[in-house]
Amino acid sequence: MSTLVYINSRNGLSKGDFEAVTYAKKLGGDITVVTCGGESNDSLARLGEYGASKVLVDRSVTSNDSQQIANVVTTAAQTTGANTIVFSHDLVAKAVAPRVSVKLIAGLVPGAIDVPNGDTVKVNVFSGKAYGFVKINTDKKIISLLPNSLQPEASGSACGVEEFDGQAGDPRIKVLNVKKPEGDIPLPEAELVVSGGRGLKGPENWGIIEDLAKELGAATACSRPVADVGWRPHHEHVGQTGVAIRPNLYIAAGISGAIQHLAGVNGSKVIVVINTDPEAPFFKAADYGVIGDAFEVLPRLTEAVKKFHASN
Repeated sequence: MSTLVYINSRNGLSKGDFEAVTYAKKLGGDITVVTCGGESNDSLARLGEYGASKVLVDRSVTSNDSQQIANVVTTAAQTTGANTIVFSHDLVAKAVAPRVSVKLIAGLVPGAIDVPNGDTVKVNVFSGKAYGFVKINTDKKIISLLPNSLQPEASGSACGVEEFDGQAGDPRIKVLNVKKPEGDIPLPEAELVVSGGRGLKGPENWGIIEDLAKELGAATACSRPVADVGWRPHHEHVGQTGVAIRPNLYIAAGISGAIQHLAGVNGSKVIVVINTDPEAPFFKAADYGVIGDAFEVLPRLTEAVKKFHASN
């Protein structure tokens, strides 16, 4: 059995990349990683610690052109004889995996959350409200792993990195401008997230969100109305029309919990809701709820975290 893993290393290796390689290792067999550059060979060689036997790098692709990347992945799959291709279920994979599926006549399961049981793969359905089981009937299989579905496991050593001609073809996309999300922790990869809504009353009050996030080592997020009025950048908007996240802990302050917001966060392992309205719909989805004013609760919570860190 041979497995090919595509990683998007253009902005550096991410937790999702290590998750995807770990997932492939759990499938068994030989693992080859293919990428389109952006990282040094020494950095890419680290993927061997998570199970990769080698890394193929095509440095001719200089943007996230989905057609070019699909060509590279297809060529790599044919060259290595891979019968399974694994992606991390991110924006690039959502555009590339279906193209590869057509090229290779391979069944595609997007958003897997567990290792397959035979030919059947477990996925989230209905925006994370239920589980589904998808059977792949083709010889070749493509699986994209939902981020934060498993913990990366490093147990091996560095692997070899080889230059590779993936026959990418000419680019069809011209990049005019690039805007990168701010912050030390990318929101889709964050294991801890502190989020705020209109209950914060204005951007000048966002310091209490940032203070708690800093003490926890968490990323910050917001609801759609907050991003729409310009209080926070749009890349922090989580929900059905924003970023879907699955952190271990999601703290929501001043967010009522509309269904569109819940669709983007209900994959969180633990949800803590802080709201003055006891009838806020978010409380129904919360593991822990605090009926109180965020302007009082958040500073006290931040101080408690500081004291905990000081004594441990």
